[in-house]
Amino acid sequence: MGYLETAAQFYTEVAQTPEVGLCCVQSTPLQLPGLHIPDIMQEMNYGCGSTVHPSELGNEPTVLYIGVGGGLEALQFAYFSRRVAGVIAIDPVADMRVAAARNLKLAAESNSWFEPSFVEIRAGDAFDLPVPDASVDVVAQNCLFNIFEPADLDRALAEAYRVLKPGGRLQMSDPIATRQIPLHLQQDERLRAMCLSGAMTYDEYTQRIIANGFGQIEIRARRPYRLLDAPSYQLDTHLLLESLDSVAFKVPIADDGACIFTGKTAIYAGVETVFDDRVGHILPRGLPAAVCDKTAAKLMALLPDECIITPSTWHYQGDGCC
Repeated sequence: MGYLETAAQFYTEVAQTPEVGLCCVQSTPLQLPGLHIPDIMQEMNYGCGSTVHPSELGNEPTVLYIGVGGGLEALQFAYFSRRVAGVIAIDPVADMRVAAARNLKLAAESNSWFEPSFVEIRAGDAFDLPVPDASVDVVAQNCLFNIFEPADLDRALAEAYRVLKPGGRLQMSDPIATRQIPLHLQQDERLRAMCLSGAMTYDEYTQRIIANGFGQIEIRARRPYRLLDAPSYQLDTHLLLESLDSVAFKVPIADDGACIFTGKTAIYAGVETVFDDRVGHILPRGLPAAVCDKTAAKLMALLPDECIITPSTWHYQGDGCC
């Protein structure tokens, strides 16, 4: 049995018998006016963060959700689309599709705005998405892609890129590792299915996204997720996993590389009222301006004594310059 079959078997088990707290970080699901989330959906929240960012979801987007789970985030996305098949949710595990459909029918009983037809559940997987090229505004996945081995992750990212419209967004939440996970853990298929041993480092993860064509990444959140303690996992020292929420945009990669926004700002402290580098960056003196990490490094090299770069907050919500 390969690791994907092991994962499918594991999620068949937790579809039939929910395992509370399996993956999710200890946080309350997104609260929105008029949205009620059934208890069973919260019990089957097998994500490690959130992919639902209201600022990204105007104009009734078409959302493709990969790995429907208990249906919680599919319901949250439907809150913004509110139309038949506004959310297309796929899952390769038949029992999970059945559970999600049941949970969504239950959600309709306590959400007057919601109809189960707003979420179309389909059989499918991340490597062969059952939608045409350039047909959706958002692709989302929560705590799934970290399970994939590197070559399969590339396949999944390439498929997400294929189905997104130009300018579309890949909204993800995945564990990342603060250092390389040892091989003996990577090869443990059960731990990989549980989102404990397949995580890449932050640099590896973001570079994979860029290598598959995404020209801009914005980090929405980065928080502690799980500790792999040394005695339990046969490690020399403890290994911390973090949860990373990100949005990757289907935009061209600039000639000087992709932009990654992590919450850094640049503050000009020179003698001029405004600094203009003539390539698109205008900094009023004394006022912080959000910049991508690439631009932050360039400004530091250009103005080492006249520009302050603040540290990454790992919580970026837009309105910056590259």
